[in-house]
Amino acid sequence: MDFANSTQLDGQRLLAMFLRHTVPYCHDRLTVRVRYSRGAPFSGACYYADSRIFVNIGRRNHYPYTLATHVARARSDGRCWWREAYRLTVADAPQLATFVYLHELYHFLVKQAARSPRRKEAMCDRFAARVLVDHYGCPLLDSAGRRPPRDSWDFQDLDAFVARAPRESPARSARRPIRVVVRGLPGE
Repeated sequence: MDFANSTQLDGQRLLAMFLRHTVPYCHDRLTVRVRYSRGAPFSGACYYADSRIFVNIGRRNHYPYTLATHVARARSDGRCWWREAYRLTVADAPQLATFVYLHELYHFLVKQAARSPRRKEAMCDRFAARVLVDHYGCPLLDSAGRRPPRDSWDFQDLDAFVARAPRESPARSARRPIRVVVRGLPGE
C-alpha cells in the first residue's frame, strides 16, 4: 500500500487501523491518501482504474461525531422505497477516517471481484459499520435512539459477495514492505 497522510492525524495509527481491516485482501497496488476536506465533514472517493482511495476529513469536526448511515434494510409500501437512517457515533477522527476508508475499500473490492460497482452504497456502509461496531465499540442507533437488532442491518454476507477479489498469501504479506509517506502541512 502506498499510504500518505497530509493531516495532523497520527499517520502510523491510521495506517495500522486501515491495514488491520484490509487483510486478507491484496493491497500492494492500492494508493491511499488521507487529507483535509474542502468543507464537508467527511468524504471519500475510489478510483478503480489506478487503484486510488481518497479519505477526506473535515478540520472543524467535533468528536464524538455522529453520521447517518444507509445500513438498515430497504422497505417498500408498494409505491416507493425508503431506508431508515441509522446513526453511527465515532469517538475520534481516526475512527471517522477508518469508516470512510473501509467504505471506499469495499467499492474497490466489489470492482476487484468483477461485480458491478453500481448501487452498492448500503453494502459499503454495512462493511464499514460492522468494523466500527465490532472492533471499536461505536454505537449504532436507529431513528428512535435505540440499538437496533443486529439482523436489521447486518443481514448480507459481505465477505462472500467479494470472495473473488484477490487475496494475498500470508507469507507474502509478512515480508512485503509498506511505503508510508507522512507529509507536512502547508506552511510547516
